[in-house]
Amino acid sequence: MLRAFRHATQLILKHRPPRAARETAGTGSFRALPAPAPEEADPAGPPAPTHHAAPRPDPGAQFLWRTYRDARHGHLDYLLFVPAGAGDSPLPLLVMLHGCAQGPRDFAIATRMNELAQEQGCCVAYPAQSDRVNRMRCWNWFDPANQQRDAGEPALIAGITRQVMRSQPIDPRRVYVAGLSAGASMAAVMAHTYPDLYAAVGVHSGLAYRRAQDVYSAMMAMRHGARLDLDGARRLQQSQRELPPVPAIVFHGDMDRTVHPDNGNEVVAAIANQAAPSSEMWIKLRDGQVEEGHAYTQAVYIDQGGRVMAEQWVVHGAGHDWSGGDPAGSFADPRGPDASREMLRFFLAHRRPVWRQSQAFVEPMSRPVA
Repeated sequence: MLRAFRHATQLILKHRPPRAARETAGTGSFRALPAPAPEEADPAGPPAPTHHAAPRPDPGAQFLWRTYRDARHGHLDYLLFVPAGAGDSPLPLLVMLHGCAQGPRDFAIATRMNELAQEQGCCVAYPAQSDRVNRMRCWNWFDPANQQRDAGEPALIAGITRQVMRSQPIDPRRVYVAGLSAGASMAAVMAHTYPDLYAAVGVHSGLAYRRAQDVYSAMMAMRHGARLDLDGARRLQQSQRELPPVPAIVFHGDMDRTVHPDNGNEVVAAIANQAAPSSEMWIKLRDGQVEEGHAYTQAVYIDQGGRVMAEQWVVHGAGHDWSGGDPAGSFADPRGPDASREMLRFFLAHRRPVWRQSQAFVEPMSRPVA
């Protein structure tokens, strides 16, 4: 599965469609998805939109600082956006993790996520990494102490998520996590360590789970790309055999000089391997062009049950910036397809499956503020 996947993603990076013939290796395979007949529904969804102007935030919305405190793990500040007119109806929640040298407010501006969340009726939480923990305010995704459930930064981010679920009328099946760069890498950690909490994950210019164990291996993986350890992937798959995989949407510029584009491939490879380790998946490709902006290739990975398990956007000519973002914030490229809008579309199409919980996982309770 993984070797076949690498062949498919290399074709995506080279901006040409894969051969219609089956590509097989090991136990899994991929096929190019034939074009549907006119009367058939397209499993990849409608044609991908490009950049859209976000609506202005409603003056009745709230965007306030909050703090989560944990006796074991410390505390973490965050900004919380609550859309105007939220009422008591259950809302989706998106947790957004900023990149290095960013902060919650800057990240909200760069992604325009609050404006889109108002449009779609979502709450958004923006955890703030402290410069006391990392002087560049990077999430420490490469540290094994921060790659485990109920430990370090993942415990704090999950704590923020649950605190918002208790304080706001949140639908527990529509909770998502996304990030940029170091924040994207930590979002991948959250998806793997808390698959009972998040329904989908967005990884923009980041690395896959456990692709580094220290600063040196992190720099090497960022610079050259990190190949997926087959034995490690099988062990991870075995440890999560009772859990449904967390669907992922991945954005990466193919001219990224900070985080090698191969890392985006490995994020999707890990999801695909967990979703269909011994069966076939289909890949649906679309090419597009933002007016006066970047070209892109969108790949949608569909399992045999017709479920979209991953979506990958390779933005041609783009660097290490949020695609379609607002240049009023940092690390934003307005010439790319709108990553924020596409992520929200992908997220809202996925709900966390109802599954029988093992003793290791406890469902967080969600209730509105009294």
